[in-house]
Amino acid sequence: MKKKSLKTATPAYLGIEAGGTRTSVLLVGEGGDTLSSFQTGPAVLSLMSDRELQWHLRDIADRLPQTPSAIGIGMAGARSESDKDRLHRVASRIWPAVPCIATNDLETALAAAPQGKKPSVRVLVLSGTGSCCFGRAPDGRTAKVGGRGHVIGDRASACDIGLRALRAVMADLDHHGKLGPLGAAILNALLFTEPEQLISWSVHAPKTEIASLAVTVFATAAKGDALSKRLLAEAATMLAEDACACAHQLIPNGRDPVEFVLNGGVILKNPSFQREVSRQLKKAWPSAKVTPVVESSVVGAVALAHQAAAGSGAAVSVPHEIAAEWALPAAIADMAVLAASPTELRNPRSRKLDTMPLGQGIDLMLSEDATLSQAIRVERKSIQQVIAKVVQAFESGGRLFYAGAGTSGRLGVLDASEIPPTFRAPREQVQGIIAGGRQAIWSAVEGAEDDVLGGALALKNRAVGPKDVVIGIAASGRTPFVWGAIREAKKRRAFTVLLCFNPAMKLAAKRLTDVSWRPDVMITPNVGPEILTGSTRLKSGTATKLILNMITTLAMTKVGKVISNLMVDVNPSNVKLRDRAVRIIAELTGCSRDESKASLIHSGWIVKKAYESLKKK
Repeated sequence: MKKKSLKTATPAYLGIEAGGTRTSVLLVGEGGDTLSSFQTGPAVLSLMSDRELQWHLRDIADRLPQTPSAIGIGMAGARSESDKDRLHRVASRIWPAVPCIATNDLETALAAAPQGKKPSVRVLVLSGTGSCCFGRAPDGRTAKVGGRGHVIGDRASACDIGLRALRAVMADLDHHGKLGPLGAAILNALLFTEPEQLISWSVHAPKTEIASLAVTVFATAAKGDALSKRLLAEAATMLAEDACACAHQLIPNGRDPVEFVLNGGVILKNPSFQREVSRQLKKAWPSAKVTPVVESSVVGAVALAHQAAAGSGAAVSVPHEIAAEWALPAAIADMAVLAASPTELRNPRSRKLDTMPLGQGIDLMLSEDATLSQAIRVERKSIQQVIAKVVQAFESGGRLFYAGAGTSGRLGVLDASEIPPTFRAPREQVQGIIAGGRQAIWSAVEGAEDDVLGGALALKNRAVGPKDVVIGIAASGRTPFVWGAIREAKKRRAFTVLLCFNPAMKLAAKRLTDVSWRPDVMITPNVGPEILTGSTRLKSGTATKLILNMITTLAMTKVGKVISNLMVDVNPSNVKLRDRAVRIIAELTGCSRDESKASLIHSGWIVKKAYESLKKK
């Protein structure tokens, strides 16, 4: 797309507030006069690629009358610091050198309420289609309660009120044999003729349709319906509870003043509900100030643009002490260490890969893979030490964790997933953690691997402890997510390992002045340059699979999951595996297939139990 030339006249401040329904844009002049105001399509950061995000922001830029002097962007889905960095990075391509604060839509909603002369803890109490409570202290600390979607969160949102109304109406029908006023009003709102039609509709109903039922609940409550009034009273209580819980995270003593900022259609469009929420907030927190937001959230984005122009963007960043604590150490972050990695070098044998005959290409790849065994054998002592620690962990009730991003993360998840059926081990004994979570198993998640704090939180959320072993997997050795996981595991006194294919990382780790970043063991085979430069799913990926196979197979063998070279704890979950189980018992005991199968049936197809039973005879 051809870039539009925009004039830069008097100072102008651009606010962008984006969510799952729409994107609101407001450009104001120095005196507060509106220069441009419009809405465009929805934008949720977590659902967009960098290219899609760039197109979205480019479309906004092309509709502006002039280039802004500063920008404030609040976008749904910008949860982590790496998310915000990604949003800022893409915005800087559209508006180079323009000061910008890039954050989430909660920050813009909170900023829409004017700050008093004396800074205080402020908690946004938001209830619209969804709900969330978000707090910020003057020192930059933040807290959040709720906002996890209509299935597992969003208490007291329009969607939650609609869902709870549907359940209450059906319970009322079951208990009394007829629908009350609320049930009749819901049927009317949905144009249904009988309650049973709600069943098939509810299975596929979109979130917005369910949320629309909140309007019906408020309408019937206004007419005096007892059930509707009870549902709204409960919703107000839940919202106040969540808001106070959020405030308590920032003010543990529960006595200092706090300002609760009310926002969202459920609160602002229903005065009686707003009064009840305010009453309960003041009852729970007597010194509290309750302020309903008058302005649109995009006004908050403009306020952030003013902060950006004044150079106070840190107001919406991670507190400095947290950012400093989790900044990747220079010895690891140094791009020279990455450049020195064999995984980044060009392989002289494959420089003509694009013109090479297929047969020659196959021979080349096989010959390169043939070098892996020797490269891994050089690291045998380190691998042996790790296996011994994993055996110790399994014998003491500990667990093995893999943490990685991209191919490395997927290989960890793969190895972990194969342990329960192969060794009848509990799923939690070996766990794979991949940057970006479940979605990253089959598609890339933008910025996930660069999130140091994300790696730490992943280990924290799994409650890693002293009995556990954590293996961080990173082909180049530099992946920030992996280092965050290793550091958090080390802080929790777990045994930590870095598996990478960059020998230079050992020297880099020795230069670390903060030993909390240094893994207990490093496995760094030099597998040489990849056939396809930088494509670590090739030799590095194959070597990773080989090493993980060694670790789990030999550890499981040492804890009694193998007799001779037979899987005596295999889970015979299908016809093929049941046949294998019969053959295992027959080979170990010398019994006939029929006798072996009978013993397995008697033992509930637990191979080891059947073996021990026959061995006693």
